[in-house]
Amino acid sequence: MMAKKDCSIFVIFASLLAFWIAAAGACNAEGLKMKFYKESCPQAEKIVKEIIGSRVPSNPALPAKLLRMNYHDCFVMGCDASILLDAVNNTQAEKDALPNLSLSGFDVIDDIKTQIEQVCPNTVSCADILALAARDAVSFPFNRRLWKVPTGRRDGRISLASEVTKNLPSPFSNFTTLLELFNKKDLNLNDLVLLSGAHTIGLSHCGTFSRRLYNFTGKGDQDPSLDPTYAEFLKKKCSNPANPATTVEMDPQSALSFDKNYYQTVLENKGLFQSDAALLTNRQSAKIVRHLQISTSFIAKFANSMEKMGSIEVLTGNTGEIRKQCRFAN
Repeated sequence: MMAKKDCSIFVIFASLLAFWIAAAGACNAEGLKMKFYKESCPQAEKIVKEIIGSRVPSNPALPAKLLRMNYHDCFVMGCDASILLDAVNNTQAEKDALPNLSLSGFDVIDDIKTQIEQVCPNTVSCADILALAARDAVSFPFNRRLWKVPTGRRDGRISLASEVTKNLPSPFSNFTTLLELFNKKDLNLNDLVLLSGAHTIGLSHCGTFSRRLYNFTGKGDQDPSLDPTYAEFLKKKCSNPANPATTVEMDPQSALSFDKNYYQTVLENKGLFQSDAALLTNRQSAKIVRHLQISTSFIAKFANSMEKMGSIEVLTGNTGEIRKQCRFAN
C-alpha cells in the first residue's frame, strides 16, 4: 500500500503530466493543420482553386508569379502575407524593396480574398490564401495538387522594405551566402537545391543577370562559368545597359512547364543567375543537381521542401490577425 506522502507526490506528478499533455495538445491545435477551415469556412480552398483555375488559362505566367511571391513572403519575416501589405505613411513596405518591384499577381490574391470575405468574413488569412494560390497555380496543368498546404496561418501587421535584402536569397548570391540564408530559415542544403528548381518556370528581367554578360568582375568581362553560346544568345536579348522592360525565360525552352529540366540547364552552364551557377560550386549540391537531373521524383521532393518553407516563422493561434483586406493591416 502506497504511503500518504508518496501518494501525494504521485497525485502532484500526475496533475503536472496531465497539464503538459493538455498544453502540448493546445499548441498543436493552434498550429498548422490540414483542413483548418473545415468547420469555419469549408468553401475556402474551393474558392481559391476555382479562381486560380479561371485565371491561369489566360495568364500562363501566373504560376511562376505566385510561386515567386510565396517565396518572397516566407523568407522575409515568415509566411505571414507581409509581402501583400502596402506602404504606411513614409515607411516603405516589402513590396517597395528593389527585389520585389517586379512581383505581380497581387490582384489575384485580392480577388480571392474578396470572394472569401463575402462567405466567411474575418476567418481566412491572407497568408493561407497566398500559400494555397501558389500551390494551386503551379498544380493547375497537372489536375492534381502537387504539395500539401496545411493551413492556420495568421497575418502579420508589419511590412518593412529594410528587412528584404538581408533575408531574401539574391540571384547574385554565391553558394556560401545562399546556404547561410536557407539555414537561418531552418532549411538545409537539399532544400536549397530543390527550391531553386522553381526557376524551371517564369521569366526574369535582364538587370538580374546582365552583369554576368558585360561586367562580371568590374572589368567589362563575361562570367567564365556561363556557356559562351548561351551568353551570346542572352546578349542579343539584353542590351547594355539593360532595358528594364526586357525579359528572358529562366529555363530556356521550358519556362511554362514545371519539370526537372532546370537541373539539365544548370549542368549545361546555362543557369541564368549567379545563384544557379553557384549550385555547381559545392560538391554536395552539385551531386544533388546531377541526381535530380535524372530522377523521376523531383516533384515529390520539391513538395517536401515547399511544405517546410510554408511553415517558416508562421503566426498561429492568437498571434497576428486575420486581415479584412490583404493590402492593409486592420
